[in-house]
Amino acid sequence: MDPADRPLFELTHRFADELPELCTPWPGAEVPDPQVVLVDDQLAKELGLDPTDLRTADAARTLVGMEVPEGAEPVAQGYAGHQFGGYSPRLGDGRALLLGELHDLDGRELDLHLKGSGRTPFARGGDGKAAIGPMLREYVISTAMHALGIPTTRALAVTTTGEPVYREDGPLPGAVLARVATSHLRVGTFQYAASMQDAALLQRLVDHAIGRHHPAAADADRPALALYEAVLDAQASLVARWMLVGFIHGVMNTDNTTISGETIDYGPCAFLDAYDPATVYSSIDHGGRYAFGNQPSIVQWNLARLAETLLPLIDEDQDTAVGLATDLLQQFPERFTVAWRAGMRAKLGLVTEHESDPELFDDLLRTMHEQGSDLTSTFRALSSVVRGDAGPLADQLGDRTALDGWLDRYAARRADDGRPDDEVADAMDRTNPAYVPRNHLVEEALAAATAGDLAPVEQLVDVLRQPFEQRPGLDRYTHPAPVEFGQGYQTFCGT
Repeated sequence: MDPADRPLFELTHRFADELPELCTPWPGAEVPDPQVVLVDDQLAKELGLDPTDLRTADAARTLVGMEVPEGAEPVAQGYAGHQFGGYSPRLGDGRALLLGELHDLDGRELDLHLKGSGRTPFARGGDGKAAIGPMLREYVISTAMHALGIPTTRALAVTTTGEPVYREDGPLPGAVLARVATSHLRVGTFQYAASMQDAALLQRLVDHAIGRHHPAAADADRPALALYEAVLDAQASLVARWMLVGFIHGVMNTDNTTISGETIDYGPCAFLDAYDPATVYSSIDHGGRYAFGNQPSIVQWNLARLAETLLPLIDEDQDTAVGLATDLLQQFPERFTVAWRAGMRAKLGLVTEHESDPELFDDLLRTMHEQGSDLTSTFRALSSVVRGDAGPLADQLGDRTALDGWLDRYAARRADDGRPDDEVADAMDRTNPAYVPRNHLVEEALAAATAGDLAPVEQLVDVLRQPFEQRPGLDRYTHPAPVEFGQGYQTFCGT
C-alpha cells in the first residue's frame, strides 16, 4: 500500500464485538472548524504514527469523531457506578466514544478514545461537549503522571471544535481530547454487567478483562477470583504511587476505578503543596470523602463493590464466594502498605528493610504536616542533606530545627545500608521529582490557553516530561503556590 493511502489509524473493534450489550454504536457530533492544537509526538511515535499526520485537517475531523477510520465501529460504553457512595445504575460515556483498539510498536493492544465528542444515549441531560481547559488539564496531568512512572491513560491530542460550549462562567472554546488506555474497563463496567443478571455476559466480561489485562488469571483454579486479586494488587500499587507524589484524584467513584490499574479521568484532580492528609480541592467533594489521606480506604471500598459483582463466578455457593473475596479484600491495607513503604524507602534512598522504617516514615510526615512543609520540595531537599547541605531542607520548615533529631536517625539508618552518600543522593534524585504539575502553574497555563495562548501549556508540558532532571532557568516550576493562591483553591469537573 502506498504510504499516502494508508489510513491514519488501523483500528479493531474487539470490545464492541465481544461485549455488545455493554455499548451502543454512536457517531461523533459535527463541529464547524476542528483544528488539532496539541499532539504528544512521543506517544504518537510509540503508536507507530507520524506526528505530522496527526496535525492535518483530515486528522482533525477524525480526532473529534466526525469521520470514522475505515473499519472502525465507534461505540459509547455503558457502565454503572457509585458516585460519592450513592449508586447510579446507568452512567456510561455521556460525552465520549471508543473509536476502537490499536496496537503500539510493542504489540500492546490499546483503546483509542475521544472525550467531548458530543451527546450519546448515556448523556443524562449533559451537552456532550467539553471546554478546552478541562481537556488540556487532562493532557497536562496525564503527561506528567506518565513521566513520573505512574500508570495512566495518556493524552494523544487535543483538537478544538470551532464552537463555544456554555458553562457557569459563560461561553468557552470547545475541544475534544483523544486518549489511549490499555482499556476503559472500570469497576462500574462490572457493576453494569452484573445488574443485567446475565451470567453468560458477566463471564464474557471476566474473560475479556483477563485477556486484556491479567492473562495469568486464566490458568487459575478460580479465574474470577484470580482476576480480582490481580486488580486488587494493581490498585494497591497505583494508589501507593499517588500518595508518594501527592496526587489527589478528587472523584474516586467506582466508574473511575480501572481494572488495569491505570489512573483515569482527570477532572478535579490536583497535587499537594503543603503536606496535609485532610486536603480536599474538588468543589463537589463537600464531605471530604476523597481527601488525599482517604484514597487508600476509598479504593478498598470500591474493590468491595467489584467483589460483589464477581461472587457468582467465584463459587456457586455464595457463602464460599463471599469468604474467598473477603479474605482477599482484607489483605488490601497490607498490600497497599507494602507498596507504599517500598516507595518511601526509595524516596529516602534506602535499599534494605528495617523494623524502624514505619516509625521513621511516619515521624517525617507528621513533622512535615505540623510545619506546613511542601511535599515535593521537602523530599527533593533531602538529597541535599545527604550531600552535606541541610539548608534547602531547613527552608521548608517553619522551625528550622524541627527535623534535627529525625535527621540523626535518618543518618544512622543510611549507615545501616552501607551505601556511599553520593550514590544514595543520586538515587533519591531519580525518585523524588523536582517538577510536578503545581496547581497555580496549571491554572495559569489553562487560563492562557482558554484566552488563545497555548505557549504556557506547551512550556509546562515540556518541563513535566523530565520531572527528575533539575534544569537551569526553571526555578519558578519548583516553587509552591503563593499563599494567597492556596487559600480556598478549588478544582472543578469541567462538565
